[in-house]
Amino acid sequence: MAEDDGGTAFVLYRKDRIRYVRGAELLREYRLTPAAKTRRVLAQCCNAPMFLEFENGHWLSLYRQRFAASDRPAPQMRVMTGDRQGGFDREGDMPSYASHSGRFMWKLLLAWIAMGFRAPKIDYVKGGVGHYAG
Repeated sequence: MAEDDGGTAFVLYRKDRIRYVRGAELLREYRLTPAAKTRRVLAQCCNAPMFLEFENGHWLSLYRQRFAASDRPAPQMRVMTGDRQGGFDREGDMPSYASHSGRFMWKLLLAWIAMGFRAPKIDYVKGGVGHYAG
């Protein structure tokens, strides 16, 4: 899922706008510890990463590669570029921020306001829970 600069492209969607039409029974979550508030969700059939979730958040971070090319939203900004590998210069093609920018946080806040300050629970992961060895 990593791109040539070591980054991973995500598309953030409000949790109240996400629904699986089929295949939810194939999803399995992984957490670093049983109490971790962040989980990664993969399809058991092929180990394809599907999304990342911060349980207390109101958004899901969907892997952009999961969208068909014709439906793949265009990137609007890069965040956390301070962590990227060296040797890749993509400055100028879109706004880039070393950490979470004010613009990014503002968009999250506006979405949360539009949702009535709710963070819906995503509970359709039926394939079980796993933990990363570490």
